[in-house]
Amino acid sequence: MNPAHEILDIVDEHDRVVDRVPRGEAYARGLRHRCVFVQARDAAGRLFVHRRTATKLVFPSLHDLFVGGVVGAGESYDEAALREAEEELGVTGLPRPRPLFRFLYDDGAGHSWWSAVYEVRCELPVRPQAEEVEWYGFLTEDEVARRLGEWEWVPDGLAAYERLRRFRSAG
Repeated sequence: MNPAHEILDIVDEHDRVVDRVPRGEAYARGLRHRCVFVQARDAAGRLFVHRRTATKLVFPSLHDLFVGGVVGAGESYDEAALREAEEELGVTGLPRPRPLFRFLYDDGAGHSWWSAVYEVRCELPVRPQAEEVEWYGFLTEDEVARRLGEWEWVPDGLAAYERLRRFRSAG
């Protein structure tokens, strides 16, 4: 199925469903929808980092600190987190990602989505989807910190990463 045809729940500023439309229409009209961000770590605690393919509808060819994506119509955040993590990592039998917090991402240019942030430990061998992931690696926190100023990153993932850092330092 063409990703642009996937049906999404459109939500208001309080994350209440107000409509359902195809993803392509939601993106074109800047309609607020739902997304999940899953921070995946390997058995050694390293972060899964990847570069998105050039064919992605949003933020093509940029690096990302999370796996994830849109929440389908009628799907829960928890269901979407597990589905997206398994799809993008190319695994089955992943533990259920642990929910951490939600926030409303808004880029100030008409793009806004409710974002649920999760974490998961992936001790399985990964085989990321070639349609979604152009390059990947498991990086230490120090390696990630070095790359933050060198690579071009998806802006919503950077926003989620900064919120996650604050969340962890407050807890």
